[in-house]
Amino acid sequence: MASSTGQYIFQAVPGYFQHDAVPPARGTTISTTPGLGLIDQAFKTDAEFDPDGKKTAWERFSHFLEDLNKKEAGSAEYKLFFLARHGEGYHNVQEAKVGTAAWDDYWSKLEGDGTVIWADADLTETGKGQARLLNAFWRESLSSDGGVNIPAPQRYYVSPHSRTLETCRLSFEDLDSLLPPSLPFKPVVKEILRERYGEHTCDRRRSRTWIASQYPEFEIESGLTENDELWTADKMETPEHVAGRMTRMLEAVFEHDKEATFVSFTMHSGAIFALHKAVGHEGVLVTPGAMVPVLVRAKLAADGTL
Repeated sequence: MASSTGQYIFQAVPGYFQHDAVPPARGTTISTTPGLGLIDQAFKTDAEFDPDGKKTAWERFSHFLEDLNKKEAGSAEYKLFFLARHGEGYHNVQEAKVGTAAWDDYWSKLEGDGTVIWADADLTETGKGQARLLNAFWRESLSSDGGVNIPAPQRYYVSPHSRTLETCRLSFEDLDSLLPPSLPFKPVVKEILRERYGEHTCDRRRSRTWIASQYPEFEIESGLTENDELWTADKMETPEHVAGRMTRMLEAVFEHDKEATFVSFTMHSGAIFALHKAVGHEGVLVTPGAMVPVLVRAKLAADGTL
C-alpha cells in the first residue's frame, strides 16, 4: 500500500531492480549486489539516447528517469534512493552473542557489559571494514574505468547515531575527484532518519555538540536538539510511527530537493525496512554495511502542488 502525507502519495516503482522482481525470502537479508541489482533491459528512451547500443545500463536508466520527470512534471516526480545500512556496531555483536531474546529482555537496556559500551553504538573494526567496502563500491561505480556509471548522489542525508555518521564518512571519503564539483559530499544530519527509538540504549543518540565536534564537515539540521529528547527507557517507538517518520522524510526531500533525482540515505535496518513498507514495497532486511536502491514515485495529491 502506498503512503500519503496529504500533499503527496508515495509509491515504490517495481520492475527495475532484482530485489523488486524477486523479494528476499522472509527473514533473510540482502547485501550490496553488482550494479545495485539494476535489471539490464530496454528503456523507452534507448532509441533516442543510445542508438548505437554503447551506453551502460545505468546510463540508459538514468536518462530514462530524467525523461520520466520531464514528461510528468507538475503531476508526479521520481527519485532513486540509495539506502545504506550502517556497518556492524558493538550492539550487533552483543545481540549475536547472547541471542535476540536475551538482548531484548535484558542486555539492550544496559550501557554495556563493563568491557564494551554499546549505548549509541560505535562501529566495530568489522563495521569500519564494511563501510570501506561501500567506499570501494562507489569508487568503482563512479569511475569512468569501472564500466558501471552509477550516478553520484545529488544529496546526502544521514541518521544522527554514531554508527551511521561513521559509516557515511567512510563510505564517501576521498571520492571528491569522482563527484561533480557542483555536488560535493556534504551530508545533512537528520533526526528523522534515526533508528526506532526507546528502551534500547544503542538507539539513544549523543548530543548535538558531540556530533558537531566529531563530524565538523557534516551539516546538522537546525531542528536537531542538543540532547536526545525522543528516546525513553520505558517505551519503544511503534513500527507505524517509524513508517510515518520515513514518509515525512520522503515528503521533505521531494519538497525541498527538486533538482535531486539521486539521493543517499545512510540509516538503519529498521528504518530501511519501514521506508520500503511505507512506499508499498515488500519489507527488505539489509545486512550491515550494505546498500539497496528503491525507486519512488511521488504523485501529486488532489490539493497539493509539486
